Amino acid sequence: MKFTYSIAFWIIGILIGYSCQSVDRDDANLFFLKGNVQLTQKNYQEAIRFYEEAIAKNPEFADAYLNKGLAFLQLDQLNEARIAFSAAIDQDESLFPAYLARAETATRLNQWDDAERDLSTLQNVYTDSSQFYLIRGNMLLGKNNQPAALADYDKALALDPKNAEAYVNRGAVYFAQKAYPLAAEDFEQALRINPNQLEALNNLGLLASREAKWEKALSYLDRALLLNSVDPLSLNNKGYVLLQTGKLEEAFELINRSLENRPDNGYAIRNLGLYFLKKQDLKNSIDTFEKALALEQLVESLHGFAGEAYLQNGNQAKACELWNQGIVLRDSLATAKYNSNCK
Repeated sequence: MKFTYSIAFWIIGILIGYSCQSVDRDDANLFFLKGNVQLTQKNYQEAIRFYEEAIAKNPEFADAYLNKGLAFLQLDQLNEARIAFSAAIDQDESLFPAYLARAETATRLNQWDDAERDLSTLQNVYTDSSQFYLIRGNMLLGKNNQPAALADYDKALALDPKNAEAYVNRGAVYFAQKAYPLAAEDFEQALRINPNQLEALNNLGLLASREAKWEKALSYLDRALLLNSVDPLSLNNKGYVLLQTGKLEEAFELINRSLENRPDNGYAIRNLGLYFLKKQDLKNSIDTFEKALALEQLVESLHGFAGEAYLQNGNQAKACELWNQGIVLRDSLATAKYNSNCK
């Protein structure tokens, strides 16, 4: 399941009444405005360069640190973004957008406590902000509080019914809860708001795959890959569909491309093991499934497929052991395999 983060922060402009009495401060403002132009045009590296020029002229320029952080965030350079947002706050403790941006960055770094601290600072400031509740929902989900996360996503959508990211993330929670019709409704609504919402396309592809609607799944995943041809999750999910439709070598290529970008993705490693299983390369299949199991991620059907590899390799006891573990994890494939082979 693919989750999304919102980075639609407003660009901070020069504050009204800001006094520029020195040549350096005038130059700083000029570089800052040039950076804003580049940021709006999505030339993020160039924007960063101009913001750094502004900061060199005026090291106390809090807004320049903030917008520099937003550019880093767009580039997914999260540590650099966090440093910039912290510098903005050091210069101006009342610059609340910097706290919100830093909280966003912390959620993307899985730094849940850091995100919670910044959001606590803002809870009386952004009571009417859809984005605040979206980010807080992400933080609560990271802390395994699904009911509270759902409540915040509901609040985000009540404040802004066109918040596509909130629909995607609420749908991801529904998916995790196996409430698949509700998940599909949210992903489809996200696409109605934004037809290029990559995460919604990827997730609808996953839902179609669960129902073995392979052509429908491919249509969603191909649309996702048109938007981002190197997206590791969409590559892997398309690879899984191709495995199920007999296009093994094409699947192998996509899964490996996915692993180049996300080598710790348990689903991609599972799919690589499934490729070897379908090729009857049982040694590589077992080794790959064991690698996926060692990650201790919740990967659907992993125990089911791994047990099948051991069974085909003549080790029924190990197969039944894995399937029994899968039953505890609510792996439906493992449950079916155990009932068929281990009683």
